[in-house]
Amino acid sequence: MAKRVYRDGTGKRVHPYVPELSDLYRRGKVSRRDFLHTATMLGVSAGAAYAFADKVDGIESLNPIRQAHATRKGGVMRASMRVQDMSDPAVFDWIPRSNQARPIVEYLTRTGSDNITRPYLAESWEANDELTQWTLNLRQGVKWSNGDDFNADDVIHNFNRWLDPSIGSSNIGLFVAMTTDYDTGQKNDDGSPKMGRKMREGAIERVNDHTVKLHLNSPVLSIPENLYNYPTAIVHRDFDDNGGSLVKNPVGTGAYVLAEYEVGSKCRLIRRTDGPYWGTEPYLDEILYVDHGDDENASIAALASGQVDQIYQLFIDTIDVVEDLPDVVLHEVPTAQTGVFRMRVTEKPFNDIRVRRAVALTMDHGQILELVYRGRGVVAENHHVAPIHPEYFKLPDLKRDVAKAKALLGEAGHGNGLSLSLDVNNDEAWEVAAAQTFREQAAAAGIDIKLNIMPGSQYWTLWDKTPFGLTAWTHRPLGVMVLNLGYRSGVPWNETAYSNPEFDKALDVASGILDVEERRKAMETVERIIQEDAIIAQPLWRSVFTATSKRVKGYRAHPTLYHQFQNVWLEG
Repeated sequence: MAKRVYRDGTGKRVHPYVPELSDLYRRGKVSRRDFLHTATMLGVSAGAAYAFADKVDGIESLNPIRQAHATRKGGVMRASMRVQDMSDPAVFDWIPRSNQARPIVEYLTRTGSDNITRPYLAESWEANDELTQWTLNLRQGVKWSNGDDFNADDVIHNFNRWLDPSIGSSNIGLFVAMTTDYDTGQKNDDGSPKMGRKMREGAIERVNDHTVKLHLNSPVLSIPENLYNYPTAIVHRDFDDNGGSLVKNPVGTGAYVLAEYEVGSKCRLIRRTDGPYWGTEPYLDEILYVDHGDDENASIAALASGQVDQIYQLFIDTIDVVEDLPDVVLHEVPTAQTGVFRMRVTEKPFNDIRVRRAVALTMDHGQILELVYRGRGVVAENHHVAPIHPEYFKLPDLKRDVAKAKALLGEAGHGNGLSLSLDVNNDEAWEVAAAQTFREQAAAAGIDIKLNIMPGSQYWTLWDKTPFGLTAWTHRPLGVMVLNLGYRSGVPWNETAYSNPEFDKALDVASGILDVEERRKAMETVERIIQEDAIIAQPLWRSVFTATSKRVKGYRAHPTLYHQFQNVWLEG
């Protein structure tokens, strides 16, 4: 019997789960947030999803739309942010790099400040019933700034780069279902072959000039979100042939071109003049990033004096100052940004699970949240899935247990105490304060933590190698995304060297379940495994803060601190 095909009001095919999802929302079985997220992920337009939800809820449309009035075209948006090297988007490891590049090179999708993912260079997408094949319908009429047409070859080239182990892109973790294991020719410490991952033959198919298909070896529901991870900006198909550097050859599909650029100083982007932009023209003539270094006071002073219009990020200890400034708006957004005290399981003493569990048991999560972050966030549970994530499953509250920690240390041969060295990044004061508070908590169990506080430039050269470190992770719209990036066996950003086939398998299962409630049930197993293996002690999920002058209109703070200035305009 042929499968029934479901279509929307325009005749477009939709995934067969969409009617069931709509019915669940109508009956109050799923939340508005979960309905919007899942429906748009399956290819329903954001407008249609919002309209349906608004109709069910009996409210006026909340669909975010571009302002059609009271706007002023022109002007220069000046932002205070670190200006970093942005040569190769595939290996971006900092949000500022992507913010600098975002007006030049664009993404196949775009996840907004509301956590909803919408089409962008991909005009639409469709998944098969099993979520093992995704068809990306690429937008036609898009021109690169060198005059070439954007097409399927560009997309294929980018996937090939992302999944080439010689490039070193973290995207391998997101698209692991398109990869296969291979023998690197190196050996593990135990003498076994060291395996790596590379693109599987046939994982991507060129259907025609504007259609590509992704063939996965297991179900994945997060493909649209994965395509807006900050290292997935689409570069030109001749990127490598033309020097492999966006700085040396800044060809893009975006509305802006690179005019001036100096690491540590400034990055100036101006509106393209080579022809009409394919999308809705932005209001701003220029975007200028000014680097004030690590001195947050300099950034605040520049905003207060009108030298800049926006600050990329404010830290928790300065928000009171900014709130008191005239003509300045403070923006706060709840996020899945966090910091993890992570233990590398291949290094002594953390190769002993009893030691890891003892370290984790000494943490008082709530105390760290209150003392270090003024309670502006949520207590975490040592598994790196946040309440803001649709698939989050609430586990029982963690309780500090110093007596049990001491007993575990005794069993592991550390009855007289344990000395550890913790590497800490001093770029943000809250991280140092969290480390200091945790050191005091751990001391009650006889764990002496010596803090090795260093500049971020030094920490980020060893973050994935140090036996014990405090690493900040940014927000991602799905919990499975960060787990695939940071905890799956063999992925580039697996800083704990964690490798648990049971966890990988459970993550595969959860990543392929559409029904939100069923996916949450599956995530219980995922979260419990990582929590019980005690590879991280994770105190909190934090809100993030930015600030703008009052003349900045149409700005929405993004939970990942992405800059989306296409709807921003300046008054006066």
